[in-house]
Amino acid sequence: MKETKAINFQERSAVKSNNKNQISKTLMNLFIDDLEDIYWVEKCLVQTLPKIYDDATDLKLKCAIKKHLERTLEQVKRLDVIFESLKIKVKVKKCKPIDLLINDSDINLKTIKSGAVKDASIIAVSQKIKHYEIASYGILAAFAKSLKQNSALELLLLNLEVQKKSNAILTAIADDNLNLQAALENLD
Repeated sequence: MKETKAINFQERSAVKSNNKNQISKTLMNLFIDDLEDIYWVEKCLVQTLPKIYDDATDLKLKCAIKKHLERTLEQVKRLDVIFESLKIKVKVKKCKPIDLLINDSDINLKTIKSGAVKDASIIAVSQKIKHYEIASYGILAAFAKSLKQNSALELLLLNLEVQKKSNAILTAIADDNLNLQAALENLD
């Protein structure tokens, strides 16, 4: 398979051709661009999750964060395999929406004193990031299927399922009295 050069969105949009091969190359470029985006997200989480773990106070949440870090490391490995199979050198591309969420979270964690409210904030930001990851992996899986990148598709679907399970765990922790505890802390 030929190595594909990633192009930016404007360049992709400028390509107008009815040639089926040209359309496939354009979709491949979009696929690679989105892979680089989610790769940055996962690598960023590898660095961020230990800090979030330290800020969390709820034991179930701390356990979920620790397991999430382990799963994130596995997701990065799967993405590395995809890049290798495509014979593409990874170009790290900052994901601005996730960067903003993490920066806002840092500010919140510095200003929130109480345990349950801080934990609720951690879950809220984590779920926003999860939803971004779920959407990204779903889109990438659809692209991989269209491009007949079956080995990539299998790995992307695995990452997608991990994200969905992680989101469900966070929801369960929040629903299991954590949000209620946070609400009651504010009444004191």
